[in-house]
Amino acid sequence: MAKPKPKYYVVWRGKEPGIFDSWDKCKKQIEGFTGAQYKSFKTKEAATRAYSKSPKDFIGKDSFESELTPEQLSKIGKPILESVSVDAAFDGDVMEYKGVYTKTKQELFKLGPFEGATNNIGEFLAIVHAFGYLQKQKSAAPVYSDSLTAISWVKHQHAKTKLTATRENQSLFFLIERAEKWLRSNKYPNKLLKWETKAWGENPADFGRK
Repeated sequence: MAKPKPKYYVVWRGKEPGIFDSWDKCKKQIEGFTGAQYKSFKTKEAATRAYSKSPKDFIGKDSFESELTPEQLSKIGKPILESVSVDAAFDGDVMEYKGVYTKTKQELFKLGPFEGATNNIGEFLAIVHAFGYLQKQKSAAPVYSDSLTAISWVKHQHAKTKLTATRENQSLFFLIERAEKWLRSNKYPNKLLKWETKAWGENPADFGRK
């Protein structure tokens, strides 16, 4: 059985403020101390950054903590907020997908559920749907997806799925064929970018079912 990853604890207000590498050490600084302020972090780098800032920025907030190093985060950079993010949800053989405005997570479109589907097909259709949506809006905003498979399918203008067409998913295959035709027939200025989950947290269009 794999050992749990160690956590690091920041104590802003306690008997001895600082950064501690175990709960027992942290507990000694806050027990019996009125108004103690502390929080755990996944990495020492994240804890160090937090300790140099106000506890109000962290306590009571479910903020994402990247496990990447500052150097890795610097290379990746930050997401373009003026964009559309897409994602699909898959449960059994039922799929649905949606697109949101990245900056606010406002839902722009949502389709499904579709039976006899796969998650990759949903991701593929969501990207093409986003391109079509942005074309109507006359927008050159980029599109984010966290699916490398779907991104590859879009670039090759073909959904390379092994799914078998049935009477149940006939309408889904119609959408796939229409999406492929749209990619071949249209030129679009929108960049297709990978959503870097390890650096930025969950895709804004995530259905929250993990």
